[in-house]
Amino acid sequence: MQTPKTQITLEAFLASPASGTRCELIDGEIVPKVAPKRFHSKTQRALLRILEAWGEEKGEIGVEWAVQLKRNGRDWVPVPDVSFVYAERLPDDLGDQACPVPVDLAVEIISANQTFGIMAEKAVDYIMAGVARVWIVDPTAKTITVFKPNALPVTYRGSRHLTDEHLTHLTLTVRQLFAQAGLLGE
Repeated sequence: MQTPKTQITLEAFLASPASGTRCELIDGEIVPKVAPKRFHSKTQRALLRILEAWGEEKGEIGVEWAVQLKRNGRDWVPVPDVSFVYAERLPDDLGDQACPVPVDLAVEIISANQTFGIMAEKAVDYIMAGVARVWIVDPTAKTITVFKPNALPVTYRGSRHLTDEHLTHLTLTVRQLFAQAGLLGE
């Protein structure tokens, strides 16, 4: 016989010490994120540098910044590896809290024990919750798959330029990202 798991509310989660760690709120449960390894960490740092060069004046760039969303009608607080939200969409009185609006870009980097399929499901959940763009970055396959509303996902590799009308003037290639991460030969 299984013991029922304890459900936690959004308010209790946000007030708990878990909300300040690498934990997500999923279906009323606190779920720890997978601990990143070297390739994940190097990719995350390279993405951060690219996004900072492009968007630091445009909005808020987050690393492991929790986002308050709804998933299947329930509170959901995922923690994207990197995120971006335009400044004008954030409240003026934003404090040290989870992002209160769906971000404009959520980036998830596939870790060694995760699958593309699981991450693609999460990307669809993000889109259904109002996130404008989701990138699933695979350091092993050296790809970025872009999800956006009302469109099929598109996978970028090599020197193909990733541009997006929602992320004005941001352009990069997968080769550029992984070269900056020092992972092209890995």
